[in-house]
Amino acid sequence: MSGNRTAGSPLVTAAEWFAGGQRIPYDPESARVPTEEEAAASPGGLRVFERVAAAEQDADEDTVWLTMLPGFPDGSYGWARVERMLGDGLRPRLYVEPVGQGDSDKPRDYQYSTVERADLVQALWRHHGVRRTVVVTFDYTSLALLELLRRQLDRTMATPAITAALMVNGGLFADAHTHPWRTTPVLRTPLGALGMRRAQRSPRVFDATILQSRLYSRGYHPAPAELAELRSAITRRDGAAFLHRAAGFTAEHRRHARRWDLAAIARDLDGTVALYVGGSEEDPYEHRQIEAARQRVPQAEILTFPGGHLTTSEHPDLLAAAVRDSAERHGVGAPAAASR
Repeated sequence: MSGNRTAGSPLVTAAEWFAGGQRIPYDPESARVPTEEEAAASPGGLRVFERVAAAEQDADEDTVWLTMLPGFPDGSYGWARVERMLGDGLRPRLYVEPVGQGDSDKPRDYQYSTVERADLVQALWRHHGVRRTVVVTFDYTSLALLELLRRQLDRTMATPAITAALMVNGGLFADAHTHPWRTTPVLRTPLGALGMRRAQRSPRVFDATILQSRLYSRGYHPAPAELAELRSAITRRDGAAFLHRAAGFTAEHRRHARRWDLAAIARDLDGTVALYVGGSEEDPYEHRQIEAARQRVPQAEILTFPGGHLTTSEHPDLLAAAVRDSAERHGVGAPAAASR
């Protein structure tokens, strides 16, 4: 595909996206969302961004939520055009913004990790009273989902029950990552830290870094306005530094390869969670994950998308259709009685 953006998919500005959500208090030590009164009594606490699309009618405790977990490096803003195409039926839905991304706080001395991201997701589920949910992940939050599924299997996560999962362009097997050397491997180094400090200050450096990162397919050329909004979302609250601080997630995956292995998790789930795996044809980061999933997780439904890694930018229409299909199959937006 050539051109600046998918036809029929107008650009959503970062300001529009963040105006549609809110920053709420979060205590990472207890992994809970405190009240505003508690947060005021404990200065120095964190705030995280979330977007919630409430149910159109009163929902009971059995209502199935749709949880949307974002990718690296664009965070929840990556879902902006997909969100616009989902319509009003798939509610309630929750967009999570990890610490370090988007409009969430970005503490310097913080143990960024898959585990802490999973803790945040659980805290938000408890905060909103989520009892059952379909989870959609993009890019690196597939690892947070694998950790959450492990907790569900270990019975250390009482609620909610994850009933279905759609994982797109993410790491599912530690031996199948193919990140180009000039991307996350370099970001982890002191050189990467220096580059991100420069990218925070210089739009020219930022844009060049993104274009060199092979996030888009060869035929897709993001317009200057699209790059400007991506830059606005990523550098918000001095956010470019997060790209260095969190770039070790593939190495983290290798350290926890047995725990975060989709094939092993799928065997233990024994069909209790519907699994959907999506991948893009020209994704240089995780294209091997698709064939590995076909071979190792025969119970998973495999979806393929054209274009490069950022399907959220190149084909939000196709991604929205896949999200809608899996969510509707598993009761999101349906009356609670009908979704049981």
